[in-house]
Amino acid sequence: MHDSDPAGVRRLRALPADAAPPRPDVRADVRLPIVGVAPAVPRHVAVIMDGNGRWAVARRLPRLAGHRAGAQAVRRCIQAAIQSGVEWLTLYAFSSENWRRPAEEVTDLTGLLRHYLRHELAELHREGVCLRVIGERERFDADMRAEFERAERLTVGNTRLKLMVALSYGGRSDILRASLRLAQAVQAGTVDPQLLDEAGFARFLSTDGIPDPDLLVRTSGEFRLSNFLLWQAAYAELVFLDVLWPDFGAAHFADALDRYARRDRRFGARPG
Repeated sequence: MHDSDPAGVRRLRALPADAAPPRPDVRADVRLPIVGVAPAVPRHVAVIMDGNGRWAVARRLPRLAGHRAGAQAVRRCIQAAIQSGVEWLTLYAFSSENWRRPAEEVTDLTGLLRHYLRHELAELHREGVCLRVIGERERFDADMRAEFERAERLTVGNTRLKLMVALSYGGRSDILRASLRLAQAVQAGTVDPQLLDEAGFARFLSTDGIPDPDLLVRTSGEFRLSNFLLWQAAYAELVFLDVLWPDFGAAHFADALDRYARRDRRFGARPG
């Protein structure tokens, strides 16, 4: 995305009132990518938190125990991001495909999420963390949606770390929903499709106003994106760590940042 706003794209902001759910105004100062060696600290880190179930199975524990241990790893990851000077941290907490899991596990996951929001929110607020939820939040019950909105309202003014939590999120769905919003805007006459560019289309995504991730980390030794930030991660540096998420800590975060800092980011350009 770019911080320029050409005349033909300015009208993209004028969407129909029901085009997207309201959310706190945490728009980022979106910058152009810099070709060359990656800066020591990425501005935006995205994480696919994988391995809770395998961690529990290896210890002959119920899967819920793995998810609870994973919640502890979330705390460590947030602290590591803050201490490293990362501005944006996105955590893939619950995918749109996770609804296909056994009903008991889905209930455990959503219950743990509700508990986390109620009992960890005050600490996040004290730490200066701004929380934003992306994904199909309408698939959650009214009480859970109210928890999301309360957390966003409370932390909207915080600037130390912008934490984006992807819940019931899927990259393909995000792109499809953006396309539907765009079609509505074109039909309403607020967008001229002949003047649309990539930056303009990105404003219809759930990550509108947020810089694309510079670094995407996946734990558990798997090598795939699993439908996460497919548009946004087009030029992210990918790091795959052979550690199950409940064992993730500050040292693993530092390792991922070190690998990132040694990458040569060219964005399609030739080496200098």
